[in-house]
Amino acid sequence: MDKKNRFWVFVAVRTAANTLIITGIIFSFLSFAPFIQQEIWYWWQSNFFAETRERQTTNISKVSARELPPLTVRPKNKDFGVIIQKIGVNAPVVANVNAANYNEYIAALSKGVAQAAGTAVPGSTKAANNNVFLFAHSAINALQARRYNSVFYLLRKLEKGDRVTTFYRGKRFDYIVRSKAVVQASDVRYLTNSSEKPILTLQTCDPPGSSLRRLIITADLVR
Repeated sequence: MDKKNRFWVFVAVRTAANTLIITGIIFSFLSFAPFIQQEIWYWWQSNFFAETRERQTTNISKVSARELPPLTVRPKNKDFGVIIQKIGVNAPVVANVNAANYNEYIAALSKGVAQAAGTAVPGSTKAANNNVFLFAHSAINALQARRYNSVFYLLRKLEKGDRVTTFYRGKRFDYIVRSKAVVQASDVRYLTNSSEKPILTLQTCDPPGSSLRRLIITADLVR
């Protein structure tokens, strides 16, 4: 092979290598873009638009519903919806979803947050089980973010005393975060155990985009 041919082979190989590298960088950026966008939004809101958030950590049952603070966003669905202003969640809830049926809950999560079948509805206080169990994806790549409703990206940012607002049949019910836990994917007691106390349980994957563990948020009803 003469010198001229070797030069063009070198150019072709270098061009192909650079193309692969650039493509990889672009693909990586697109994969993590939704997650990065959420993190930037949360940082911006926390540092430049921080509003005074009511943190009711004691005597929650004594807070009157008439004292609920106004929302700064319009609920997407008042028939069944959830709003968590701290992390930018405002989504409809798909009712009565079988959490053990993959095809069923995947279809539901493409439309919104899912309510696990057999659990309570917001505001329930007198049922045999007053646990409202809501779950959603936290996928971090662009493809999954488009296919599935990944509104629980930032669920891990919630802390004790934060407020979760739900709507059911036009009525508003607020819950105050009591605890946060990371459990194994096989641990379903937060779903299957009944609760006499009116609570809200939120679940998503942990870390975001994986199926290794589950992040569980437990909140108490403001009555």
